[in-house]
Amino acid sequence: MSRQSRIQFRDLHGIVLLDKPLGLSSNQALQAVRRLLRASKGGHTGALDPLATGLLPLCFGEATKLAGSLLGARKAYLAECRLGITTDTADSEGEIVRQLPVPPLDAAAIETALARLRGRILQVPPMYSALKHDGERLYAKARRGEVVDVPAREVDVHRLELLERDGETLRLLVECGSGTYVRSLAVDLGEDLGCGAHLTALRRIWVEPFREPQMVTLAQLEQAAEQGDEALLAWLLPVSAGLSDLPVLHLDEAQSMAISRGQQISLPGLPEAGGCAAYASDGALLALLESDAEGRARVIRGFNLPPD
Repeated sequence: MSRQSRIQFRDLHGIVLLDKPLGLSSNQALQAVRRLLRASKGGHTGALDPLATGLLPLCFGEATKLAGSLLGARKAYLAECRLGITTDTADSEGEIVRQLPVPPLDAAAIETALARLRGRILQVPPMYSALKHDGERLYAKARRGEVVDVPAREVDVHRLELLERDGETLRLLVECGSGTYVRSLAVDLGEDLGCGAHLTALRRIWVEPFREPQMVTLAQLEQAAEQGDEALLAWLLPVSAGLSDLPVLHLDEAQSMAISRGQQISLPGLPEAGGCAAYASDGALLALLESDAEGRARVIRGFNLPPD
Protein backbone atom coordinates (compact mmCIF):
# COMPACT_ATOMS: atom_id res chain seq x y z
CA MET A 1 0.00 0.00 0.00
CA SER A 2 1.43 3.40 -1.01
CA ARG A 3 2.01 6.23 1.42
CA GLN A 4 -0.54 8.43 -0.40
CA SER A 5 -3.27 5.76 -0.14
CA ARG A 6 -2.85 5.75 3.67
CA ILE A 7 -3.57 9.47 3.98
CA GLN A 8 -6.96 10.13 5.55
CA PHE A 9 -8.16 13.17 3.61
CA ARG A 10 -10.67 15.52 5.24
CA ASP A 11 -12.91 18.48 4.50
CA LEU A 12 -10.82 21.57 5.07
CA HIS A 13 -11.65 25.11 4.03
CA GLY A 14 -9.23 27.98 3.62
CA ILE A 15 -6.29 29.53 1.77
CA VAL A 16 -2.55 28.94 2.06
CA LEU A 17 -0.21 31.62 0.74
CA LEU A 18 2.57 29.40 -0.52
CA ASP A 19 6.01 30.68 -1.46
CA LYS A 20 6.39 28.33 -4.42
CA PRO A 21 9.93 27.00 -4.76
CA LEU A 22 11.99 27.00 -7.92
CA GLY A 23 11.60 23.92 -10.08
CA LEU A 24 8.14 22.78 -9.04
CA SER A 25 5.07 23.19 -11.22
CA SER A 26 2.09 24.87 -9.59
CA ASN A 27 0.19 21.59 -9.55
CA GLN A 28 3.10 19.74 -7.94
CA ALA A 29 3.24 22.42 -5.25
CA LEU A 30 -0.53 22.21 -4.74
CA GLN A 31 -0.52 18.45 -4.36
CA ALA A 32 2.37 18.56 -1.91
CA VAL A 33 0.52 21.04 0.32
CA ARG A 34 -2.80 19.20 -0.07
CA ARG A 35 -1.18 15.99 1.20
CA LEU A 36 0.36 17.79 4.17
CA LEU A 37 -3.00 19.34 5.08
CA ARG A 38 -4.86 16.14 4.19
CA ALA A 39 -7.38 18.33 2.36
CA SER A 40 -9.85 16.45 0.21
CA LYS A 41 -10.25 19.27 -2.33
CA GLY A 42 -7.80 21.90 -3.54
CA GLY A 43 -6.92 24.19 -6.39
CA HIS A 44 -4.50 26.99 -7.24
CA THR A 45 -5.23 30.47 -8.50
CA GLY A 46 -3.21 30.71 -11.68
CA ALA A 47 -0.09 28.82 -12.57
CA LEU A 48 3.46 29.90 -11.92
CA ASP A 49 6.03 28.34 -14.25
CA PRO A 50 8.59 25.97 -12.66
CA LEU A 51 11.16 28.74 -13.30
CA ALA A 52 9.14 31.16 -11.16
CA THR A 53 9.00 31.46 -7.38
CA GLY A 54 6.83 33.40 -4.99
CA LEU A 55 3.21 33.81 -4.06
CA LEU A 56 0.89 31.02 -5.13
CA PRO A 57 -2.44 31.23 -3.28
CA LEU A 58 -3.75 27.68 -2.76
CA CYS A 59 -7.46 27.24 -2.12
CA PHE A 60 -8.97 24.31 -0.24
CA GLY A 61 -12.55 23.17 0.19
CA GLU A 62 -15.05 26.01 -0.16
CA ALA A 63 -12.21 28.42 -0.94
CA THR A 64 -11.85 26.76 -4.36
CA LYS A 65 -14.97 28.72 -5.32
CA LEU A 66 -12.81 31.85 -5.16
CA ALA A 67 -10.03 30.52 -7.40
CA GLY A 68 -11.53 32.14 -10.50
CA SER A 69 -11.82 35.51 -8.76
CA LEU A 70 -8.23 35.44 -7.54
CA LEU A 71 -7.04 34.25 -10.94
CA GLY A 72 -8.31 37.48 -12.48
CA ALA A 73 -6.76 39.72 -9.85
CA ARG A 74 -3.94 42.18 -10.24
CA LYS A 75 -0.50 40.70 -9.57
CA ALA A 76 3.05 41.99 -9.10
CA TYR A 77 6.39 40.41 -10.00
CA LEU A 78 10.10 40.99 -9.73
CA ALA A 79 11.51 39.95 -13.09
CA GLU A 80 15.01 39.58 -14.49
CA CYS A 81 15.75 39.48 -18.20
CA ARG A 82 18.92 39.05 -20.21
CA LEU A 83 19.44 41.24 -23.26
CA GLY A 84 21.06 39.98 -26.44
CA ILE A 85 19.83 36.37 -26.30
CA THR A 86 16.50 35.03 -27.55
CA THR A 87 15.31 31.50 -26.66
CA ASP A 88 12.53 29.34 -28.05
CA THR A 89 10.70 29.30 -24.70
CA ALA A 90 11.29 33.01 -23.94
CA ASP A 91 13.06 32.00 -20.72
CA SER A 92 16.36 30.46 -19.64
CA GLU A 93 15.03 26.89 -19.88
CA GLY A 94 14.85 27.05 -23.68
CA GLU A 95 17.29 26.67 -26.54
CA ILE A 96 19.07 29.75 -27.83
CA VAL A 97 17.67 30.70 -31.22
CA ARG A 98 19.36 34.08 -31.74
CA GLN A 99 22.19 36.15 -30.30
CA LEU A 100 22.73 39.82 -31.09
CA PRO A 101 25.07 42.45 -29.71
CA VAL A 102 23.46 44.75 -27.17
CA PRO A 103 23.62 48.31 -28.49
CA PRO A 104 24.63 51.21 -26.25
CA LEU A 105 21.59 51.89 -24.10
CA ASP A 106 21.11 54.71 -21.66
CA ALA A 107 18.34 54.99 -19.08
CA ALA A 108 16.23 57.14 -21.39
CA ALA A 109 16.28 54.55 -24.19
CA ILE A 110 15.24 51.77 -21.81
CA GLU A 111 12.49 53.94 -20.32
CA THR A 112 11.13 54.72 -23.79
CA ALA A 113 10.91 51.01 -24.58
CA LEU A 114 9.28 50.24 -21.22
CA ALA A 115 6.72 53.02 -21.71
CA ARG A 116 5.48 51.35 -24.91
CA LEU A 117 4.64 48.23 -22.90
CA ARG A 118 2.55 49.97 -20.23
CA GLY A 119 -1.20 50.32 -20.16
CA ARG A 120 -3.60 48.19 -22.17
CA ILE A 121 -1.46 46.53 -24.80
CA LEU A 122 -1.67 43.74 -27.36
CA GLN A 123 0.47 40.77 -26.40
CA VAL A 124 1.20 37.49 -28.17
CA PRO A 125 1.35 34.65 -25.61
CA PRO A 126 4.45 32.42 -25.81
CA MET A 127 4.20 29.10 -27.63
CA TYR A 128 5.50 27.37 -24.53
CA SER A 129 2.44 28.16 -22.42
CA ALA A 130 -0.55 26.32 -20.98
CA LEU A 131 -3.03 28.06 -23.26
CA LYS A 132 -5.10 25.73 -25.37
CA HIS A 133 -5.35 25.70 -29.16
CA ASP A 134 -7.74 23.23 -30.81
CA GLY A 135 -8.18 21.54 -27.44
CA GLU A 136 -4.47 21.01 -26.76
CA ARG A 137 -1.93 22.92 -24.67
CA LEU A 138 0.36 25.10 -26.75
CA TYR A 139 3.47 23.72 -25.06
CA ALA A 140 2.56 20.21 -26.26
CA LYS A 141 2.40 21.44 -29.84
CA ALA A 142 5.65 23.38 -29.40
CA ARG A 143 7.47 20.30 -28.12
CA ARG A 144 6.49 18.47 -31.31
CA GLY A 145 7.89 21.30 -33.37
CA GLU A 146 4.51 22.57 -34.52
CA VAL A 147 4.16 26.26 -35.27
CA VAL A 148 0.84 27.86 -34.33
CA ASP A 149 -0.23 31.37 -35.21
CA VAL A 150 -1.17 32.47 -31.69
CA PRO A 151 -3.42 35.53 -31.85
CA ALA A 152 -2.51 38.61 -29.86
CA ARG A 153 -4.80 39.58 -27.02
CA GLU A 154 -5.30 42.62 -24.84
CA VAL A 155 -3.66 42.63 -21.42
CA ASP A 156 -3.16 45.30 -18.77
CA VAL A 157 0.29 46.33 -17.59
CA HIS A 158 -0.22 48.76 -14.73
CA ARG A 159 3.45 49.26 -13.82
CA LEU A 160 6.67 48.35 -15.60
CA GLU A 161 9.77 49.88 -14.06
CA LEU A 162 13.49 49.34 -14.29
CA LEU A 163 14.85 48.67 -10.81
CA GLU A 164 18.45 47.93 -11.70
CA ARG A 165 20.78 47.27 -14.61
CA ASP A 166 23.76 44.99 -14.27
CA GLY A 167 25.55 44.81 -17.60
CA GLU A 168 23.19 43.04 -19.98
CA THR A 169 20.72 42.04 -17.24
CA LEU A 170 17.70 44.18 -16.40
CA ARG A 171 15.74 43.80 -13.17
CA LEU A 172 12.15 44.95 -13.47
CA LEU A 173 9.07 45.52 -11.35
CA VAL A 174 5.92 44.37 -13.15
CA GLU A 175 2.37 44.97 -12.00
CA CYS A 176 -0.22 43.50 -14.34
CA GLY A 177 -3.66 42.02 -14.79
CA SER A 178 -4.87 38.55 -15.63
CA GLY A 179 -3.46 36.78 -18.66
CA THR A 180 -0.26 38.82 -18.90
CA TYR A 181 2.89 36.84 -19.68
CA VAL A 182 6.00 38.42 -18.20
CA ARG A 183 8.07 36.24 -20.57
CA SER A 184 6.37 37.97 -23.50
CA LEU A 185 7.08 41.37 -21.95
CA ALA A 186 10.77 40.45 -21.83
CA VAL A 187 10.70 39.33 -25.46
CA ASP A 188 8.89 42.48 -26.62
CA LEU A 189 11.26 44.70 -24.63
CA GLY A 190 14.26 43.00 -26.24
CA GLU A 191 12.82 43.43 -29.72
CA ASP A 192 12.13 47.11 -29.08
CA LEU A 193 15.71 47.58 -27.90
CA GLY A 194 16.99 45.88 -31.06
CA CYS A 195 18.84 42.98 -29.46
CA GLY A 196 16.29 40.45 -28.24
CA ALA A 197 15.91 39.22 -24.65
CA HIS A 198 14.64 36.37 -22.53
CA LEU A 199 13.42 35.98 -18.97
CA THR A 200 16.01 34.59 -16.53
CA ALA A 201 14.17 34.86 -13.19
CA LEU A 202 10.66 35.63 -11.98
CA ARG A 203 9.23 36.06 -8.51
CA ARG A 204 5.59 36.89 -7.78
CA ILE A 205 5.44 39.18 -4.76
CA TRP A 206 1.71 39.76 -4.37
CA VAL A 207 -1.73 38.97 -5.72
CA GLU A 208 -4.81 40.98 -4.81
CA PRO A 209 -6.15 41.04 -2.17
CA PHE A 210 -2.91 39.76 -0.61
CA ARG A 211 -0.80 42.88 -1.08
CA GLU A 212 1.50 42.17 1.88
CA PRO A 213 1.36 38.40 2.07
CA GLN A 214 2.89 36.36 4.85
CA MET A 215 4.01 33.47 2.68
CA VAL A 216 4.95 30.02 3.90
CA THR A 217 7.47 27.67 2.32
CA LEU A 218 7.03 23.95 1.77
CA ALA A 219 9.82 23.34 4.27
CA GLN A 220 7.97 25.37 6.91
CA LEU A 221 4.74 23.47 6.24
CA GLU A 222 6.55 20.13 6.50
CA GLN A 223 8.06 21.21 9.82
CA ALA A 224 4.66 22.38 11.06
CA ALA A 225 3.08 19.06 10.05
CA GLU A 226 5.61 17.24 12.24
CA GLN A 227 4.59 19.45 15.17
CA GLY A 228 0.89 18.64 14.75
CA ASP A 229 -2.36 19.99 13.38
CA GLU A 230 -2.40 23.17 15.43
CA ALA A 231 0.93 24.35 14.02
CA LEU A 232 0.02 23.25 10.50
CA LEU A 233 -3.44 24.84 10.41
CA ALA A 234 -2.04 28.12 11.70
CA TRP A 235 -0.98 28.71 8.08
CA LEU A 236 -4.52 28.17 6.77
CA LEU A 237 -6.30 31.50 6.28
CA PRO A 238 -10.10 31.60 6.43
CA VAL A 239 -12.03 31.61 3.15
CA SER A 240 -13.09 35.18 3.93
CA ALA A 241 -9.47 36.32 3.54
CA GLY A 242 -9.92 35.95 -0.22
CA LEU A 243 -12.67 38.58 -0.09
CA SER A 244 -10.95 40.99 2.28
CA ASP A 245 -10.90 43.80 -0.28
CA LEU A 246 -14.70 43.77 -0.70
CA PRO A 247 -17.45 45.59 1.21
CA VAL A 248 -19.18 43.48 3.88
CA LEU A 249 -22.89 42.91 4.51
CA HIS A 250 -24.19 41.27 7.70
CA LEU A 251 -27.57 39.63 7.11
CA ASP A 252 -30.37 38.85 9.51
CA GLU A 253 -31.91 35.40 9.75
CA ALA A 254 -34.60 35.99 7.10
CA GLN A 255 -32.14 37.54 4.66
CA SER A 256 -29.68 34.71 5.26
CA MET A 257 -32.35 32.13 4.50
CA ALA A 258 -33.38 33.88 1.28
CA ILE A 259 -29.80 34.24 0.04
CA SER A 260 -28.97 30.62 0.92
CA ARG A 261 -31.88 29.60 -1.31
CA GLY A 262 -30.53 31.69 -4.17
CA GLN A 263 -33.36 34.22 -4.05
CA GLN A 264 -32.79 37.69 -5.47
CA ILE A 265 -33.87 40.15 -2.79
CA SER A 266 -33.32 43.81 -1.99
CA LEU A 267 -30.67 44.36 0.65
CA PRO A 268 -29.99 47.70 2.34
CA GLY A 269 -26.32 48.60 1.94
CA LEU A 270 -25.74 46.49 -1.17
CA PRO A 271 -23.17 48.31 -3.36
CA GLU A 272 -24.51 49.43 -6.74
CA ALA A 273 -21.38 48.20 -8.49
CA GLY A 274 -18.89 45.45 -7.71
CA GLY A 275 -19.21 42.54 -5.35
CA CYS A 276 -19.60 42.27 -1.60
CA ALA A 277 -19.12 39.54 1.00
CA ALA A 278 -22.34 38.59 2.78
CA TYR A 279 -22.25 37.01 6.24
CA ALA A 280 -25.12 35.01 7.70
CA SER A 281 -26.76 35.81 11.01
CA ASP A 282 -24.57 33.16 12.70
CA GLY A 283 -21.38 34.87 11.47
CA ALA A 284 -20.52 32.40 8.70
CA LEU A 285 -19.47 33.65 5.27
CA LEU A 286 -22.57 32.95 3.19
CA ALA A 287 -22.11 34.34 -0.30
CA LEU A 288 -20.36 36.61 -2.74
CA LEU A 289 -23.07 38.98 -3.97
CA GLU A 290 -23.48 41.64 -6.59
CA SER A 291 -26.33 43.95 -7.54
CA ASP A 292 -28.44 43.06 -10.57
CA ALA A 293 -29.96 45.57 -13.01
CA GLU A 294 -32.90 46.13 -10.64
CA GLY A 295 -30.74 46.64 -7.57
CA ARG A 296 -31.44 43.23 -6.02
CA ALA A 297 -28.79 40.94 -4.58
CA ARG A 298 -27.59 38.23 -6.94
CA VAL A 299 -25.49 35.32 -5.67
CA ILE A 300 -22.20 34.95 -7.55
CA ARG A 301 -20.79 32.29 -5.23
CA GLY A 302 -22.49 30.60 -2.32
CA PHE A 303 -20.53 29.03 0.54
CA ASN A 304 -21.34 26.20 2.92
CA LEU A 305 -19.18 27.04 5.91
CA PRO A 306 -19.47 26.66 9.68
CA PRO A 307 -19.94 29.84 11.77
CA ASP A 308 -16.79 31.85 12.47
